[in-house]
Amino acid sequence: MTDANFNASRRRALLALAAFGAPLAATAQPRPILIGIDAEFGHATSTSAEAIRRGASIAIDEINRAGGLLGGRPLALELRDNRSVPNRAIENVGALAANADVVAVLTGKFSPAVLEVVPVVQKAGLPLLAAWSAADEIIDNGQSPSFVFRLSLRDSWALEGMLKQAHRVGARQVGLLVPNTAWGRSSLAAAERHAKRLGNVRLAGVSWYNWGDKSLAPAYQQVRQAGAEALLLVANEGEGAVLVNEMARLPAAERLPVISHWGVTGGRFFSMAEAALSVVDFTVVQTYSFIGARDPAAQRVLAALKDKYGVDDPRRIDSPVGIAHAYDLVHLLARAIELAGSTDRRRVRDALEQVREYRGLVRHYREPFTAERHEALDPSALFFAVYDRDGALLRIDRRK
Repeated sequence: MTDANFNASRRRALLALAAFGAPLAATAQPRPILIGIDAEFGHATSTSAEAIRRGASIAIDEINRAGGLLGGRPLALELRDNRSVPNRAIENVGALAANADVVAVLTGKFSPAVLEVVPVVQKAGLPLLAAWSAADEIIDNGQSPSFVFRLSLRDSWALEGMLKQAHRVGARQVGLLVPNTAWGRSSLAAAERHAKRLGNVRLAGVSWYNWGDKSLAPAYQQVRQAGAEALLLVANEGEGAVLVNEMARLPAAERLPVISHWGVTGGRFFSMAEAALSVVDFTVVQTYSFIGARDPAAQRVLAALKDKYGVDDPRRIDSPVGIAHAYDLVHLLARAIELAGSTDRRRVRDALEQVREYRGLVRHYREPFTAERHEALDPSALFFAVYDRDGALLRIDRRK
């Protein structure tokens, strides 16, 4: 039977059933449970938002193939693009909160945007799952009960690790280059606190820059001339590429080792600074790598990335931490929904604190969240990586 004949026959059968009062509504698919994603999809050089979407989508496919949730309801995504603009994020999350089918919202890379929507989700009673943004205040928001949960780094851990890495490479005085944003202020506070506590590395100077600056050379030279022996960089891909390209043009003696926060890995940093990275000593914080991962969760996700998105090599995965964090967050959320026995947002929030024993992609979570702790990771998840010649991020302890 041709498709046309099949469809015509199906229409006739449905009309006949309707004429005899058959309960057609009983055959309707269960209403999907929606997970919102508000992230920087429209940002010109970002890869982080798409990575978060892919990780969430792969987890949703797995859950739906296993029968969905709450007796057969499928999960689905509801996407919003904030373009990294906080006001857009507020509007987007407000719209997601107004949709009763949205049970939670995943957020993107930019801490300033996520910080602005914390009051929105608190007022709406909508669980927020932070998959990348690292500002301490996202979790330390003073709300009780807090509807904000994170599976990511926090700036305190990142800056402590960066200071320790500077010490490992022989630096005793470091410079700090930060954006004039909430992320920059959070990073500075963490660096000052940990430098004082550690006692073996001193902040020689701090320089600020603005997003969109066309040159970071004056800010860089300021901290170098203050005596810095290494540079701690807090930047996204655009400003990070500006700096590294400018450093590559300097005499070798003026190029400090750069130890970077992970914002650069959320975009097309490598393609924007490829040549410069061959002469600048550049390491960056990470929490997950697919390269060399052989556990069952990694193999499932790698197979899905190949089948669904055509990515057939772990070395070619953009923003791997975004995929990994979002994948684990969706599975944790699904367990919370089942534990709550409901999509009631407050009950799901409470259940997130009760989920136990999930063997995920990033790690085995015995207690991912508790009433006292809404951070699923801890400083032990942190490692440092370098860009290889093909742009792959390699753990520095696994380089060959």
